[in-house]
Amino acid sequence: MTNNRILLVEDDQNFGDVLRSYLEMHEYEVTLATDGAQGLESYKQGEFDLCIFDVMMPKKDGFTLAREIREQDQEMPIIFLTAKTMKNDVLEGFKIGADDYITKPFNSEELLYRIQAILKRSQAKADPREEIKEFSIGKYHFNYPLRILTYNPGEDDEEENKLSPKEAQLLRMFAIYMNDILPRSEALNKIWGEDNYFTARSMDVFVTKLRKYLKRDENIEIVNIHGNGFQLLVKAEEEA
Repeated sequence: MTNNRILLVEDDQNFGDVLRSYLEMHEYEVTLATDGAQGLESYKQGEFDLCIFDVMMPKKDGFTLAREIREQDQEMPIIFLTAKTMKNDVLEGFKIGADDYITKPFNSEELLYRIQAILKRSQAKADPREEIKEFSIGKYHFNYPLRILTYNPGEDDEEENKLSPKEAQLLRMFAIYMNDILPRSEALNKIWGEDNYFTARSMDVFVTKLRKYLKRDENIEIVNIHGNGFQLLVKAEEEA
C-alpha cells in the first residue's frame, strides 16, 4: 500500500525539517517547500493526499496558495499552521476551505491525529468500494446494512447469523479486500479509531469470531499475513 503523500510548505527551514522528519517517522512521504511560490510548483509537479501550509510566508502566503490549489482541486485536504490566533484569520482559513487549523506551538502528536482523521474521511469518501452494501463470500451472502450473514449452499440447511456492529464492519472490509491483503493498520484506524496494542488484540478476537461464522464453507479461510494484516481467501469450487 502506498504511503500517504503530504505537501508541507513552511518558511522556517529548521521547523520544517523537524516536522518532515517526524511525519516520515510515521510513514508519510513528505515534500517540503519553504515559500508559497515553491509550494505551488511542488504541488503542480507531484501528487499529494494532503497539504499543510504555514499562513505567513514570503512570495506567497498560505491563504493565497490554498486559493490557487482550490481552483484546481476542490477536494484536496488542507491544514493551516499559524502563530496567529486572531479569529479573522481562522475564519479566513475555513472560508477558503481548510479542513483544519492548528496554532503554533502545537503538540506533534495532536497534528498526527488530525492528519489521520482528515485522511480517513477523505479516503473513505473517495473509495467507490465503500458504497457496496451486499457481498457474496463463497457459499455465504452478507447484507452489511442489516448485518446478516446467510449460509446457503443451495440445499435446505440455510443458516442465518446477525453480526454485531464491529463484526459486520470487519467482515465488510475483508469482503472489499477479498483475496487481497487487508492491512491491519487500516482496519484498526477505520473501525477502532486507532492502531495500538490493545485495539490490535481486540481485532484478533473479532477475526476468530468471523472464522467461526465462516467455517461451514471449507473453501473460505482467513489467514494471518505476519507483520502486515489478514487475507480473506475464497477459493473457487474447481480449485477446491
